[in-house]
Amino acid sequence: MTEETVREQILAAAEELYYRKGYAAVGMDELRAASGVSLRRLYSLFPAKTDIVKAVLDRKHGEWEAGLNGAVEDAGVDARARLLAVYGYLEDWFCTDGFRGCAFINAFGELGGTNPEVVAIVRAHKASFQAYMAGLVIDAGAPASLAAQLSILAEGAQSTAAISGDSAVAVQARDAAEVLISAAVAS
Repeated sequence: MTEETVREQILAAAEELYYRKGYAAVGMDELRAASGVSLRRLYSLFPAKTDIVKAVLDRKHGEWEAGLNGAVEDAGVDARARLLAVYGYLEDWFCTDGFRGCAFINAFGELGGTNPEVVAIVRAHKASFQAYMAGLVIDAGAPASLAAQLSILAEGAQSTAAISGDSAVAVQARDAAEVLISAAVAS
């Protein structure tokens, strides 16, 4: 197997375990067993658990961006529909089997107090989402302040859906977003 194949095996196993059980709860031995890679090989590719966590979060960031971009592009050219597509994307995500919330919020909650590298990754991911929303808001001709408001709705929906187990939270967030968008565009 190539080094890239082994790396992907490890990251796929780590992503699944961390998301299902939590970052702190999964040790290197459990990860070794789940990935089918020797401990020696695992440590040669990822000298520390933080290296794996960072790589998993990097993967999750790419998945998030690809999924979100796809949903927004599928909404067509109407700027309002593109903004609201964010909440449709959330609803689809919340309905997936095993949804346990945002991997970044989870990582921050578990490791943020002790791992500044994880904090930096999480903050960069959330800032990237805010910047993406700002671009959509500008395209809609709405005031820049709307981007932060819509982002907070999306972030709150992620946490609330994870805790409540209710995917309807995305619909409620979308309804609130429609009100905010209407008010912002009208003023």
